[in-house]
Amino acid sequence: MSEVTTLVLLRHGETLLTPQRRLSGSGGSNPGLSPVGRHQAQAAADALAHRGGIEAVVTSPMRRCRETAQSVAARLGLSLQVDRELREADFGAWEGLTFGEVRARYPDDLSAWLASPEVPPSGAGETMREVTRRVNAVRDGLLARYAGATVLVVSHVGPLRTLIRLALQAPPHTLFRMEVAAASLSTVTYDEHGTATVHALNDTHHLD
Repeated sequence: MSEVTTLVLLRHGETLLTPQRRLSGSGGSNPGLSPVGRHQAQAAADALAHRGGIEAVVTSPMRRCRETAQSVAARLGLSLQVDRELREADFGAWEGLTFGEVRARYPDDLSAWLASPEVPPSGAGETMREVTRRVNAVRDGLLARYAGATVLVVSHVGPLRTLIRLALQAPPHTLFRMEVAAASLSTVTYDEHGTATVHALNDTHHLD
C-alpha cells in the first residue's frame, strides 16, 4: 500500500473580532479567544480525540491559534509545536477593518489586491504570493518530517485556504470562493508522490 500523509486543518476559534468579520492579521492586534471561541476549541478537541490517529499538533504563534491548539494538544496528550510561518497575512492598513470599510476607504487598492496575488494591502502589507511561499514551505516540511502520519495544523483563514487551494491546483482567485469558518476542520491527504486529495472542507458538525 502507498504511504499517505494526512494534514487535518483547524482554523482557530472565534475572537471578539470574528463575528464582525474584521480583518485580523499578523500586523495588527493579537487577540485571544472569546468565550465562544474557547468553547469551540474544546468542541474541536473532543471531535479530534474521537477521530483519533493524530500524531502531532503544529500551530501558528498567534494567540488565538495557540489557545485553540493548546486545548486540542492537552486533550490528545501531545506537545505543541509552533511554526511562525503559519501566521496570518499582514493586512497592513486594513487591519481591524471590515471588507466594507476597506472598500469605502481604499477601493482601488482592494480591487487590485483581489485581482492579483502580487499586490499587497494598503500600507505595505503582505502579498498573497508571499503567504503562499511560506505556506508551501511549511507543507513540504511537514510532509518530509511526518511521512505516513496524521498531523493537525492550527492556523488562519489565509494559510488554510492556501493549503486547500494548492491541493486543488486551483488559481489564486479561488481563495475568496471557499468558506473556512472559525473552528472548522478540513482534511487533505498526500500520497508518496505529493499528489494531494481534499477529503473535507469547512466541517463544523462538532460545533452544533
